[in-house]
Amino acid sequence: MNGPQIQISFAPELHLFLAPDRRAGRTDAVTDGASTLGHVVESLGVPLTEAGELYVDGRTVTAAHVPAAGERVEVRAVTRPQSVPGAPLRFLLDVHLGTLARRLRLLGVDAAYFSEDVGDPTLATYSARDRRVLLSRDRGLLRRREPWAGAYVYSDQPDEQLRDVLGRFAPALSPWTRCTACNGDLKPATKDSVAGLLQGGTERTYDVFAQCTACERPYWRGAHHARLAALVETTLSEFPPLP
Repeated sequence: MNGPQIQISFAPELHLFLAPDRRAGRTDAVTDGASTLGHVVESLGVPLTEAGELYVDGRTVTAAHVPAAGERVEVRAVTRPQSVPGAPLRFLLDVHLGTLARRLRLLGVDAAYFSEDVGDPTLATYSARDRRVLLSRDRGLLRRREPWAGAYVYSDQPDEQLRDVLGRFAPALSPWTRCTACNGDLKPATKDSVAGLLQGGTERTYDVFAQCTACERPYWRGAHHARLAALVETTLSEFPPLP
């Protein structure tokens, strides 16, 4: 870029996206005189999904603002919990977030997920079509224009990823109501109705079942239930229902 020079600073939460020399505070940036502030922010490394309020000389502006010479720009972090208006809160996760997807589903959160890499264009189109918040650690994917909404997942550890998403969006939690395999809704089932889907030992040992209304997978309180129940209990204690 070769045009008006502005001064710009970023909230500390956004420093991981920036070059080291831009993390200390307000720095100079040269624009081309025509690009929007949103384009300038992204050109410096910060996906717009992660930028909160934008201030120019102390007043709020939108990402469509075209910076002028000498303006002092402040880029704040997203306010948590973040409101996502316009559709029921539901998510779409990329191929690298399978464990997070299963944990969100366990908690009753609508979380679509592809177990194979379908490509960035497909994910972006799916997000726009179904109005799903696209969760990813791929900054390039989040900079695409097609997604309806998006968010960067800051950690590569599933426990921290879950806290990040729940803390950021505060979705309503309804554990044990969604299929962890396909995201469908669960319904109560009788032993007779799922008998053909069970192995002999399971059929003899358990009496309480649920079944996915989409893929028909049966569920029961098997060997892994105690571990999953502990995860649910810990999460609900950390993220109780909002009043």
